Amino acid sequence: MGLNEHHYALTVRWTGNLGEGTASYRGYSRDHDVEINGLPTLKGSSDPTFHGDRTRYNPEQLLLAALSQCHMLSFLHIAVKHGVVVTGYEDHAEGLMKLNRDGSGQFESVTLKPNVTLADPSHTSLMPQLHHEANQVCFIARSVNFPVHHEPLTTTASPA
Repeated sequence: MGLNEHHYALTVRWTGNLGEGTASYRGYSRDHDVEINGLPTLKGSSDPTFHGDRTRYNPEQLLLAALSQCHMLSFLHIAVKHGVVVTGYEDHAEGLMKLNRDGSGQFESVTLKPNVTLADPSHTSLMPQLHHEANQVCFIARSVNFPVHHEPLTTTASPA
């Protein structure tokens, strides 16, 4: 494996057998664990609409989180490359998923709404370019087949 290849592994373990397996649609839980070696177990389920447990993460939330995290990490990297000091970053991401008549569905779009705080107000004009560059290098955004929109907001740190 060269530097240009990165492999990832995890285990998804269904924990929702309530005694009769999948004998009926409502007779089993959608609960599962996502296990990654060396990390805490992530408790998952399906969306409550699909009989899931609202106290657990669902795949749709995790896809949205992955896109938001990837953009943030890519943006911070791009900021460093441009000499821009970011002192805060918070994203209020939203995703739109549509269901089809046959029971399938897909994400139609995701909108990231990052609020970036800059140390130097003179860098505010660079923000559209930096968000664009971050989107171009974000591994997750480049891997999905739906648009990832951005509605960034930029603020500057108050002088201490």
